[in-house]
Amino acid sequence: MGQRNSYNTTVNGPRFFCPPPLVVGAQVELPQQVAQHALKVLRLRRGDGMTLFDGTGGEYDARIVGVAGSQLVVELHGWLPRERESPLAVTLIQALQVGAKMDLTVQKAVELGVARIVPVVSQRSVVALAGERAARRVEHWRAIVLAACAQCGRNRVPEVALPERLDVWLARPVDGDIQRLVLSPRATCSLAMLPSPALARAGGRLELLVGAEGGLAPEESKLAEIAGFISVRLGPRILRTETAGLAALAAIQFLWGDLKEETTDV
Repeated sequence: MGQRNSYNTTVNGPRFFCPPPLVVGAQVELPQQVAQHALKVLRLRRGDGMTLFDGTGGEYDARIVGVAGSQLVVELHGWLPRERESPLAVTLIQALQVGAKMDLTVQKAVELGVARIVPVVSQRSVVALAGERAARRVEHWRAIVLAACAQCGRNRVPEVALPERLDVWLARPVDGDIQRLVLSPRATCSLAMLPSPALARAGGRLELLVGAEGGLAPEESKLAEIAGFISVRLGPRILRTETAGLAALAAIQFLWGDLKEETTDV
């Protein structure tokens, strides 16, 4: 599952991703897939407005100035330095899930504010991706990321890394100070028990590791511990992999991110 197209219609009008660079005053031909959706599904016409973003930050007010067949040209009238990024830069290291589960995790993780997604192949992963098949899957996930950004209002596009083996990823040196957490139903520590100063020292950077359907193998849990990951649990119930990561992301954003705001768009 997961929406492949990079667009969304909200109460503020249609919103689309358009590859950079975008410049105020320029006229831009929208990508074919976006133009087709705008014309055939949304029934937009010359003079109609929309919002464009190119992933580099901020968003553009645009208006349709030309329609020729399936081609759609817009003019950029203004740029707004609007950002909806969490102050907490979260990387989700997700063991590969089967088909639609992974698509759902990618989509909702973007909505919950992750900055980066790293798919990994663990010992208990049901699926394994490599080579051309892995590259195609990553492109599929990146399309889901763009659509999720359009839907939730994000103007910066989270990265999706190429899949690699979990043990290889864990062996890499840590890039600076960062808080590292791994979900485990056997952990004695909960998220709420973690001291927030640890995140302050990490400069608001956090990595969350989530196992596959069968969780992490004992050897992988040990490697994660050696790599500096702290085991945390999410209450008394054992959650499925597609539930656990998203529940943890929501809790993390509430505790240390931006879900404590008094006003939201929801």
